[in-house]
Amino acid sequence: MAVGILLVGGFGTRLKPLTDESPKPMLPVAGLPVTEHQILAAKKAGVHTLVLATSYLAEIFTPYFGDGAKWGMKILYAVEKEPLGTGGAIRNAAELLGRDEPVVVFNGDVLSRHSIADQIKFHTDNKADVTLHLIDVEDARAFGCVPTDADGRVTAFLEKMDNPVTNSINAGCYVFSPVVIDKIPLGTVVSVERETFPALVASGRSVFGYKEQSYWLDVGTPAALFKGSRDLVEGDFQAMAGTTIAPDAVITGGTSIGARCTIGAGVHIDDCIIGDDVTIGEGARLSHSFIAHGTAVAAGVQKSAHYLSQKLDLPIIV
Repeated sequence: MAVGILLVGGFGTRLKPLTDESPKPMLPVAGLPVTEHQILAAKKAGVHTLVLATSYLAEIFTPYFGDGAKWGMKILYAVEKEPLGTGGAIRNAAELLGRDEPVVVFNGDVLSRHSIADQIKFHTDNKADVTLHLIDVEDARAFGCVPTDADGRVTAFLEKMDNPVTNSINAGCYVFSPVVIDKIPLGTVVSVERETFPALVASGRSVFGYKEQSYWLDVGTPAALFKGSRDLVEGDFQAMAGTTIAPDAVITGGTSIGARCTIGAGVHIDDCIIGDDVTIGEGARLSHSFIAHGTAVAAGVQKSAHYLSQKLDLPIIV
């Protein structure tokens, strides 16, 4: 068993305009918020209590997730008045947790199918201070790389470089021993990637890399968010409960449609992410577009690569 912290306080700047009205972790992917996919993965791994470390648009999370009973776990909320960085957010959220179980930390913009349960076991078997999920990528130049020795112990945290010494990168899921979290200063802006982890390695503490080559995606850009949604949709499209679709509507490209939507006659939709409670009028044609919750799209509208909401109609790069 374990407890967890989900870092969902970021501004989502790379995802604008999608994040103008919603925090990045609440954007839908294959019909569910990114955060919900992570909660389901945490539950599967035996995490029984999860703290959402929120900041930007924090008030949107609580009405949706409540106390976590719907997912069979306990969900708590740690709200940062000012962003504290990854380390500061972890330390702040940990004040709501006990100190007798491993703490799994999730980054709020990552979709991963790796075995969190196996990562926790690897961590406890090695009596590690911190265990990071590492994956190998074809080209590590766009990432900081994380070399390990033959036993899996992390030997360095290296910034982006033209000739990486390894293709192993930090995949953004960590298992902490509580004693390590307590060493992060409370109420201070701290980066675990740039400060905490390198300091632990330099001081000889046991920092391990758990390697598992499973599906992994950083959904930090509109193009990546659309890819993540398509990857999770099986077939031409997926629609959630309560949605009605006209018999002659044509929906393709791994489109995801939220709950309680109405898709009118003669509509053509390709490679779109459509939120809950959306109405799309007859004959509308939409491609590569994100339709926010509660939006009414008028009959005959034609849009490609746009973000549509009740208030906004803006181009996006997908």
